[in-house]
Formats: sequence, structure tokens, C-alpha cells
Amino acid sequence: LGHGRLIIGKGEWAPTNTEFPDRETRYGNVSGAYSFACQVAEVEVDPETGQVKVLKVTLGDDCGQVINLLGAEGQAEGSATMGIGHALMEEILFGDNGQIMNPSSLEYKIPTARDVVDFALLEVGRPDPVGPYGAKEIGEGLLISTVPAVVNAIYDAIGVRINDLPVTPEKILEALEKGKRRKRS
Repeated sequence: LGHGRLIIGKGEWAPTNTEFPDRETRYGNVSGAYSFACQVAEVEVDPETGQVKVLKVTLGDDCGQVINLLGAEGQAEGSATMGIGHALMEEILFGDNGQIMNPSSLEYKIPTARDVVDFALLEVGRPDPVGPYGAKEIGEGLLISTVPAVVNAIYDAIGVRINDLPVTPEKILEALEKGKRRKRS
């Protein structure tokens, strides 16, 4: 160190507690460790335009022993950002015969750096007895809880539930209008 030399290491790990699913019962254990997560999203919804702005996402994740905090935070933020895209932007349009109707990738909206929000990551796990150095995964598994966190925050903000993804301004305005009609009748 200090002499311009780079330290490089390489390693691998294979879980000892996995088993392929049985052909008949289909039971097995395909992962060395399972992580669990939950999220809370804070949003603002403009009832005049239907625009949603995600303000903050708080992620609680049982990822075992955190080995690289910056890497864990990056994985969590990336997964939650993908979840925000799934909840609010990403949509493949299909024609009657199943053909994709999005003219190109330019029309398939995904989050960009401008869409990244304020994140707070709470590592709530304990070292895992099987995982390498007590670690578990922290990555795409977090994506699962982002969508309901965002959709439920929208419901909390405007009082109407949107069940069709992505939640677009048009869908919000339509749901608000239906809600007004129900109240009048």
C-alpha cells in the first residue's frame, strides 16, 4: 500500500443448505438465505394534474451482516428506483395479436438520475449463520415491496385506489372523477 500497488482478491461461496426441488413434491430449498424487507413511501399527488412525486422511500431490510455499506445502500436505492419505475412509468403496450405496440425503447419510460428520490435504508438483520460472513442478499428482492409502498402512499394521499400499473396521471384523474360521481349519487 502506498507504493502504487493495487490489492485484488477473488473468492466464491456456495451455500451448504440448498437442495434441488423434488420432482414429485416440488419442495426444496433453492437459496442459502432469505432476506425480508418492507418499505414506506412518501408521495405528493397533484389532484388537478394527477402528477405523482415520490418524496422519500424508507427501506427496512434484513440483509444479514452488511459487509459493504456503500454497496448495500447502492443496491437498495437501485432496486427501489426500479420499483418506482414499475409503479409509475414502465408500460409495455400490446396489440390484439400480442404484438408489442411501443414503437421503440424511447417510448418505454424508465427512471433516470433525475427521478431518484431521498432514500433511507435501515439494516435490521442479524448475521446469517449460513451466508458468507453472515451476509444475505440485498438487491432486486427489495424491488418487490416498492410498488405497494408507492401505490398505498398514493391511496393515502388521494383516497382512491389504483389497481392497474403503471399508475399514470390519467388513471389518477379518472379514479378521482369516479370517486366524485359515487359521492354525488
